[in-house]
Amino acid sequence: MPTTASSAAHALTDVTASDGSLRRFLHGLPGVDTVGLEARAASLGTRSVKTTTKAYAIDLAISMVDLTTLEGADTPGKVRALGAKAVHPDPTDRTAPTTAAVCVYPDMVAAAKEAVAGSGVLVASVATAFPAGRAALDVKLADVKDAVAAGADEIDMVIDRGAFLAGKYLKVYDEIVAVKEASGAARLKVIFETGELSTYDNIRRASWLGMLAGADFIKTSTGKVAVNATPANTLLMLEAVRDFRAQTGVQVGVKPAGGIRTTKDAVKFLVLVKETAGEDWLDNHWFRFGASSLLNDLLMQRQKLATGRYSGPDYVTVD
Repeated sequence: MPTTASSAAHALTDVTASDGSLRRFLHGLPGVDTVGLEARAASLGTRSVKTTTKAYAIDLAISMVDLTTLEGADTPGKVRALGAKAVHPDPTDRTAPTTAAVCVYPDMVAAAKEAVAGSGVLVASVATAFPAGRAALDVKLADVKDAVAAGADEIDMVIDRGAFLAGKYLKVYDEIVAVKEASGAARLKVIFETGELSTYDNIRRASWLGMLAGADFIKTSTGKVAVNATPANTLLMLEAVRDFRAQTGVQVGVKPAGGIRTTKDAVKFLVLVKETAGEDWLDNHWFRFGASSLLNDLLMQRQKLATGRYSGPDYVTVD
């Protein structure tokens, strides 16, 4: 008899019953073929895209951007300006789609909500002592609750990489579960900081750990380290969400973040999504780009397709 989604989900719940069972499950996942993974990611990145498809891909990518400002010098004015850009990315062309969300620190959520009110643009907030995640759990949960109370629609949390790398998987699991509960109705994106996890096997384990704990999205990185989103680590995470849905019936989103700056890059990632997870993920409810400079290049390329002229960087606002 074939395994149903509900029975598969129940079986996966059993693996989180103890530290030992969770460790056995995560270390029992198939090892990653590094050469094969990187070769497939590179191969998919060479796919040619026709002009009509490119126009569709550009608008789709714009709609998937989490327009982000996460700096110590952020001000309410800067956040309001970013929100205005998210609502009308190209003030000269109201046919340009809105971005998916604006992503800010918890103390800037209220300003962001005001800026995007009534537009459909969501407000995401990083939390849990972003970007390092080095704080006590009660501090992290207070961070989340502050963001939710201010109106955040989504929470982007960071895992405790030190605990994960030390093999304390149940500690990381329990923390994600607690943050998920504190997030209430807000969707939860779990950031792994893949550049610090060292191996593809660890990225696969982190992906499954996050999904088992209830992540609505799994996210590559904070954008604050040297190695952020790459085609290979994103491909690996797309495989994980595809396989997780096949086993449980639960769909989880993916968000590559950091280092994606050009339209060409974005199209490569969209090809990865289509060819790996499938068309069900080609929607901003299930796939996002954690990037800000990317939006500027998408807008310039969009105008070039429409007019035949390349306007250059002065055409768009500097974030």
